[in-house]
Order: sequence, then structure tokens, then C-alpha cells
Amino acid sequence: MTKMLLLAGALVGSLAFTPATLEPHPKIHAAIAALVDARAELNAASHDFGGHKAAAIRAVDNALKQLRLADAYDHK
Repeated sequence: MTKMLLLAGALVGSLAFTPATLEPHPKIHAAIAALVDARAELNAASHDFGGHKAAAIRAVDNALKQLRLADAYDHK
């Protein structure tokens, strides 16, 4: 009896995480978070990385914009 209850509980629990309920693009959201962190680190840096800091920040901003637009489009 106990084994049957455990099996039933496991089955019901696994149904809660069907593909429809999981985050559809976890790597895109992870990339956004990583880019936000990278931008903060660039901004906080006391040096300009050999003249590349401003261009890197612009590239990060553009990447963030495109990823957010892609994510927003997918939620339409």
C-alpha cells in the first residue's frame, strides 16, 4: 500500500512539471542575467580595458535589447 501511494505521489508530482509549465527559454533568460551582471562589472571597473570598455557596454546593451525583444515576441 505504501509503495502504491509513493508511486501515485511521484506520478502526480511529475505532472506538475510538464513542458508547458517549464520556462520555455531558460538559456535566453540566463544570458540576459549574465549580460546584466557583465554590464554592471564593466561599469564598476576602474579602468577602460585598453579602450574597449565603452564599445563592450554598447555591445552588451544591444545584445540585451535583442534578447528582450526576442523573448517579448515569443510571448505574443
